[in-house]
Amino acid sequence: MNADTTGQHAGPHVVVAGGGIAGLAAAHRLALAGHRVTLLEADGRLGGKLLAGEIAGAPVDLGAESLLARRPEAVALARAVGLGDRLQAPVTTTASVWSRGELVPMPKGHVMGVPGDPAAVEGLLSAEGVRRIGGDLELPPTEIGEDIAIGAYVAARMGHEVVDRLVEPLLGGVYAGDAHRISMKAAVPALFEAARAHPTLTAAVHAVQRAGAATPADVAGAATGLGGAVFLGIAGGIGTLPGAVADAIRAAGGEILTGTPVDALIRTGATGWQVVTRDRTFDADAVVLATPAGTTAGLLGGHAPAAAAELDAIDYASMALITLAFRRSDVPALPGSGFLVPPVDGHTIKASTFSGRKWQWVSDSAPDLFVLRTSVGRHGEEEQLHREDSDLVEASLKDLAAATGLSAHPVASTVTRWIGGLPQYPVGHLARVARVRAAVAALPGLRLAGAAYDGVGIPACVASAHRAADEIIGGFADEISATSGTGHPGAGHSS
Repeated sequence: MNADTTGQHAGPHVVVAGGGIAGLAAAHRLALAGHRVTLLEADGRLGGKLLAGEIAGAPVDLGAESLLARRPEAVALARAVGLGDRLQAPVTTTASVWSRGELVPMPKGHVMGVPGDPAAVEGLLSAEGVRRIGGDLELPPTEIGEDIAIGAYVAARMGHEVVDRLVEPLLGGVYAGDAHRISMKAAVPALFEAARAHPTLTAAVHAVQRAGAATPADVAGAATGLGGAVFLGIAGGIGTLPGAVADAIRAAGGEILTGTPVDALIRTGATGWQVVTRDRTFDADAVVLATPAGTTAGLLGGHAPAAAAELDAIDYASMALITLAFRRSDVPALPGSGFLVPPVDGHTIKASTFSGRKWQWVSDSAPDLFVLRTSVGRHGEEEQLHREDSDLVEASLKDLAAATGLSAHPVASTVTRWIGGLPQYPVGHLARVARVRAAVAALPGLRLAGAAYDGVGIPACVASAHRAADEIIGGFADEISATSGTGHPGAGHSS
């Protein structure tokens, strides 16, 4: 196999493996910094879990449908690639919990489902469950240590009902995981730090709320230009973001190849790499691996076996999204933007989003239709995803009818499966990530990015990508400084 030798121009060449939002964001950052960039994606399309589609002729998101606006990274990226004027706050953010057969408004004043006031959950929890929350104030401080499972900690302080009816469905929507396994330090870091500093969980929740109040919504939302919106969508779908980033990469001179999985990494010299694919081998001065943990482990095995073993141990959950389109005239009045479902109640779906109510662009694109979606699948429930599409649609319709009274038959439906889509963050996850990064740091010109490390949300993935890109850029700058300008760091490795 011959090495690729196109584009013989001066300057570092960076190969980015993985064309999800993390890989795209890394490639974009590197291209804007003046580096020659080649992005390789194994799939036939870009975007990973960001996927724009359509149903009954109406555009919809078939993957992630919003981004956290109070973190700046994703909003800034959308603006940088020309989507700023399409950022859109939800029409409504009120949601419900389908608990014990009733839709109950989501309580106010909680931190990832942990209430600061027992009175706030009186309509959702039993009288005994509400009383149990107050018992937190009578308990001695809990020794948290370096990390703790959020479900176990909250249940010990405030009772199982808080976990079952609030924490579990909220975390299930983010990680599709089990609250009794999920790391509090990784999933809710602000609450973790507050809990270590205060004698009760109630006091910790109040501390987090005070910290949020110290950064008012209008200040937190200033970067978006959309006031205090906590989440934002993009008209046309969050799934349009990958294409816009890809266009910006190409405009900056970058190359993007889909259907091109990376088969191997070969070390060349002190700092260079060869990136081997089925048809070509790319000489690179640096590499960013923005691939799932298992894939990354396979590529690192011969270079950083300890890091590869750690990455191979990261578990993933699978889920499916069932998108349904109804005639608007057939749909009864539905409350808010959707509802969450506590797994303890034993229903098939874990949540439903009323897309036609939540997003103006969805409603405007198909005024005679009402689009909604349900999600199915939690960690350990992979058997749900092996059901036929028609079975998942019927199960969703059954649960929707029981929860909302919606009895109409949809005019169209589509099922999107995300197999192994959500990395799990068990207790000790951040310590594992630190060990991985320490091992990889010994490999000049190689960095990692993606949802497996610092967060599964879009802004966290973009931040991970920027961290990797900036460390690569900084490494080139240090090398140039060390050689006192005697030559660019890509000498001998440009391809």
